Parts: sequence; C-alpha cells; structure tokens
Amino acid sequence: MILFCVQYSHDKYRTLIVTVIISIFILGPFVAQAFGYQAQSAEKNTIPSMTALRIMDGADIQLDGRVIEDIWFRAVPARNFIQKEPIEGGEPSERTEVYVLYDKVNLYIGAILYDSNPDGILAFQKQRDASLGTDDRFMWILDTFLDGRTGYFFEINAAGLMGDGLIGAGGRFGINKAWDGIWKTWVSRRDDGWSAEIRIPFQTLNFNPNDDTWGINFQRTIRRKNEEILWSGHRRNQGLFAPIHAGRLTGLTGMSQGMGLEVKPYGVTGIQKTAESSTSYPGDAGFDLSYNVTTGLRAAITINTDFAEVEVDQRRVNLTRFSLRFPEQRDFFLEGSSVFSFAPRNGVEPYFSRRIGISDSTRSQIPVDFGARLGGQLGNTEIGFLQIRTGSDQSTASEDFTVARVKQKFLLQSTIGAIYTRRSTGTIDGSTAPPDRHTLGADLNLSTANFLGNKNLQFEAFLAWNSDPFRGGTSSFGDLSARGLRLNFPNDIWRVHVSFREFGKEYDPAVGFVPRNGFRRVQPTIVYAPRPQSIASIRQFEFELMHTRLMSLSNTLLTRQTKFKLLGIRFESQDNLNIEVEETFELLDGEFTISDGITIPVGEYSNVEWSLSGRTAGRRKVSGDVEFSRGGFWSGNRTKVSLELNYKPVPGVSLSAEGETNDITLPEGSFTTSIFKVEGGWHFSPWTSVTGNIQFDDRSDILGLFMKFRWIIRPGNDLFIVYTNNWESAGNRFRDFELALISRDFRTKLNFTHRF
Repeated sequence: MILFCVQYSHDKYRTLIVTVIISIFILGPFVAQAFGYQAQSAEKNTIPSMTALRIMDGADIQLDGRVIEDIWFRAVPARNFIQKEPIEGGEPSERTEVYVLYDKVNLYIGAILYDSNPDGILAFQKQRDASLGTDDRFMWILDTFLDGRTGYFFEINAAGLMGDGLIGAGGRFGINKAWDGIWKTWVSRRDDGWSAEIRIPFQTLNFNPNDDTWGINFQRTIRRKNEEILWSGHRRNQGLFAPIHAGRLTGLTGMSQGMGLEVKPYGVTGIQKTAESSTSYPGDAGFDLSYNVTTGLRAAITINTDFAEVEVDQRRVNLTRFSLRFPEQRDFFLEGSSVFSFAPRNGVEPYFSRRIGISDSTRSQIPVDFGARLGGQLGNTEIGFLQIRTGSDQSTASEDFTVARVKQKFLLQSTIGAIYTRRSTGTIDGSTAPPDRHTLGADLNLSTANFLGNKNLQFEAFLAWNSDPFRGGTSSFGDLSARGLRLNFPNDIWRVHVSFREFGKEYDPAVGFVPRNGFRRVQPTIVYAPRPQSIASIRQFEFELMHTRLMSLSNTLLTRQTKFKLLGIRFESQDNLNIEVEETFELLDGEFTISDGITIPVGEYSNVEWSLSGRTAGRRKVSGDVEFSRGGFWSGNRTKVSLELNYKPVPGVSLSAEGETNDITLPEGSFTTSIFKVEGGWHFSPWTSVTGNIQFDDRSDILGLFMKFRWIIRPGNDLFIVYTNNWESAGNRFRDFELALISRDFRTKLNFTHRF
C-alpha cells in the first residue's frame, strides 16, 4: 500500500482514486468488525455506576475539605478502584472513596484518599493548571452529554491546586487546559491520608437537563509508588482521558444553569517605553459577554480584547529552512478550541489561531477590536464558529477572519467533519484591497476501543483546499490542496501507525499554518514496548523504528529519515533513559543561509546522528532532563547538548534553569548557538502567585524578562500585574540597561465575572 501511494502515476485524479481504493479496502471490514454495536453492548455490561444523592436546595454544607458531615455518607461512594500501573488489574495499595451530591445549582464531590504513610504524600505545586507529574493527585472527568467523546477534566492535589480542561476528540491529545472553569475545592490533611470537597456550579457546565445520566470517572495517583488507580477503564489501552470508558453517574434531575448569561468586564492600565519613543501610559477597557443559546450551545462576544496577561513565547533556535510553529497562549482563542481541531496528528492546519491578531513577520500583537464565538453541541453535532475583526494603523490594515467548523458524530467513537475559513483584508491609505482568501476542508475519524476485543484502532482521512485569488484561478485543484490518510494502532505493548500525506505546491491557507508544501510523504512507525516481569526496577522497555520518505510531486526523493530507538527504559522510579540513532538524507534544491555569512549550497546530504537522553523523576526536590547528540549535520558535524534542572525547595516554590547549545562545524564555516532560560514561581496559595522567566539567545542577542503576579480574588475574578523588559546585548557583555533598552512594559489588569 505504501509503495502504491508513492509510485502511482501523475494523473490529476490520482489522489482521489488512491483515497477511494484504500478507503474501500480498509473501511469495509473495519466498520463491520471494529465498530459493530455488539461490541458496544458488551462493553456497557462492565461499566460501573453510582447514584448522585439529591440534597435540599440551600442546605448548609460545611465545605472545608474534611468530608466528615453525615450528609456525605448518605450517598453510596465509588470504592472499587483498580490499578492501571504498575500492575494492570491489581489491587490498589491504598483505599479511595468518592461521594457525589447535588442540589439545584451545584454538583458536590467529596473524596477521601486514604494513605498509610501520610508523611509521604507529595504536594509541591500550587499554581493553577500546573503539571502534577510531581505530586499525588486526584483527577476526574464529566461526560455531561454521555457521548463517549467529549467532556470536562478536573484535577487537584493535597495543596489545593486546581487544574481543569476540556476533552475533545483525541483523548489526552485533545485536552484543552486553557479552559478555566469557575469551581472551587477545599482540601485537608488527615492522620489517615488527605481529603477534598469540591463544588462545581452547573452554570460552569454544558449539559442537557432532560438527561439524568452522565459519564464520570476518577483516577488517583500515589506518586511515591508511581501508582495509578482508576474507578473505570483501568486497562492500559483505556484510561481516564477516553470518556468512552467512563462509568455512569445516575439520578440527576432538576438541575439549573440559571439564565445562562455571563458578563466579564476588564480594565487595564500601564506604562510603556521603547528605545525609539518616550514613555506612554496606555489604558483600555473591554468586556466579554456569553450566553447559553441552548443548554449545549454557548455564544460569546468580546469587545476590545486584551491579552496583557499572556506569557511571552519560549525562545527557539531555527536551524532549518522552514518556519517554526509557536503554540497559542491567548485564552480567548484557546477556550473551546478543541472543536476546531482538524485531523489532529496529521500535520495539516487549515486553521491556526496565531494567524489572527499576531503579526506574521514580527510576532507582535495586533489589536482585536471585536470577536464573536459560538460553540457546543446540538444533539450528535458539534459546532464551532468564530468571527474576528482586528484593528489597523498606518502600516497594518484591518482584517476580518471567519472560521466555521462542524463535526457529526456517528457509530460509537467516530466523527466526520468540515471546516471553512475566510480572511478579508482592508485597505491602507486608499489602496486597493486584496481579494478574500478562502479555505475548505473535510476530515474523517474512525475510532474504536473494541478492535480484536479490547484494542484501540483509528483511521483518519482529510482533504483541504484553499482559493487562488492571486493567480487568477490558473492553479489546479491538486496544487491548491492537501490530502492524507492515517491508520493507527495505539496500544500498550505494540504501537503501529502508517500515514500518507500530499501537499500541493500552492497549498497555503490564509488562516492556517504550513511549514512546507509541494511534497508527498509516507511514514510508517512501529513501537514494541514490553514490560519485563523479571526485572523489578524496570517498568517498561521501548524499541522504535520510524521511517519517513518525503518526495517531490514529480517523485524526486527530497528527504529520507530512519530513526531507531535502540533502547528506551522507563524505570519504576519514574526515571527514563533513551538511546537513539538517526540516519537522514536531504536533497537541498536551493541554497539557504543557516547563520550569518554561512550558506549551505545546493546538493545531496547524508548523515548519521546518535543521541542519549535521560530524565529523572519529577517527584524529587531536584530533578532534571539531559540530552546529548552528535553526528553529521549538512556538510559537517554537530554536537548538541541540552540540560534542564528543576528545584522545588518547599511546596509552592519552584526554580528551573534550562539551556541548549549547538556546536556546528561545516566546510562553509563554524558557529555555535545558545539559548538559556531561568524560570521561577512563588505560589503563596492556589489563589496568589508570582511567576517569571529570563530568556536569552545569541541569535537575536536579546535578553528578555517576564514577570506576572496573579491574584484570583475568587474563581472568575482576577488581578494581573505584568512586567516585561527586553534589552539588546553587545558582544559578550551587556551595555548599560538604559542604553540597551529595546522595550519595557508594565500592565495592571483587573477582570470580574458576573453570572445571571
């Protein structure tokens, strides 16, 4: 099949024919066997269930984290947790009990996490949404539409940290942790472990009030033992982030979301200075307004959107001739963004939100004057819509952006969807406006957790096309489109996937991201990850073979990459070790400048590179990552060293330092690149924190400082104080800060959330 995809003739209908043939070949038995409803019914028989206890509206619940009131114990708890790690199906080493209550306006969860060694409970993190890979934790999901695909994710630790996110298609790869729901938790240390009480207002959730059953699941991590236990879906091919494996929460009636109206005004003031201008005192105000059009569909508008609290991008050194992709960090674009995800893991992005409100060339902010968003579910259909207008100045024209997305659910875990984007650019000083640019796309995702009984299997296909406004319609459909297929077998011991994608030479969506076009690529990968029973210190080995073959559209080999993971070890201690070797071939059909005065000439380049990497367990007060690689690089050699060191002296305080150097020797010249970052955080409580970082790279010769104070006055109401400063360096020493100033910015932002 792979060779057929690569060597097929150049008929303009080639891609369509290949897609149809492969789809027929795969989908017939795939649908019949993997997606049969008999498997669905059999799976339901093993799903645990619990009943939420209805309490009187306005009942006085003393929420202090202790879970000692009689009202909790009137409910029947979830008790029968099962190990996922280290022993699949094993008996948990510690007991866990979870109770669920509710009244008209709130859902209450009480969790008692017993521990025979309470002094061993780890709780370093306090910052909202911080990674809990270092701590004991309690996590849960709510599948409020009981669709097995989407839901809400929550997590806490014994220090009261709150983390949350939205689950979209794709399991753990589809979690959007930028969503900050309005809810609250109280935690308490006990002589026999720790406990928590959680209150989640129904106004925070979308659901159908006529449905009395939700999906729900719980997972607990006992970090010092590297133990994971779940209430439902404990198998390694399952897990918390797949709502299809969640248990059932029954007995839900008479819940209220209120009017469904939310108003969030903000105000911001600041002081700003650049090297070219005098000090200015910017100030602004705006608001967000959202409303539940239906119980599952939410509309929102934003006026004069501000992103003062957004952290600066992480510095990177680009040693390729292609653009780097930087992740989105602005809350407005991240909230509900999972619906816009298009054929994830397939390397195609017809919509990339950083094309809106950020300059393509300078990565500087462009004001967002107005935005409208609609998202949610209508029955088995998931909908997303976005309309944005950006501001203008003497050098930048105002633009309008439209993004529309729809995903239709079918079978048990599958979807078919479409996406549309439009970019309309205005005029500057009476100039002629460029024509609107449009993009259309369709994607198919077939997934099952019941292949061969209990294995995961996925098939994905996509097609995306953009308009041709600047070439007068002379480009062919194939040149203006991208298409691809992916078959994936993501399981515990064996993981296999094969993907094919082809990007036309003029495929360039105006609101998307494309680092490279004009190619076809095939990539098979196989991973074998056995779990040795006879070596007590090792949890899992990993061996991987990945091959990439990238051709031009005229079938000329451009890139060949074969990567071997000779040895990967995941220790019971949570430490990791990897040894890899990579063989590459690159045909450079146009010279490019890799560093000042150093140009890589046209030609063919074959190289081999070795790498050794390791990571120590984050549960330790001192932990870190290290990677060393050496081998051929273009016409010469490269030695790369990266190091990260983390220190957590006391709960709530974290320090880290990381750096990367590339020492490159070429016949055309030699050079070294370096990046350094120091980061720290002092979290007085889960509600108040100071975070910051200092970054420097010797490509831009810029030293940057970012600091942020955040006070969560109450969930939904925040005060931010943000300070950024950038200085230019000269040689190996920094000039006087005032003389070397590039920019300085101090902002204070206050926002409140009012619900009706």
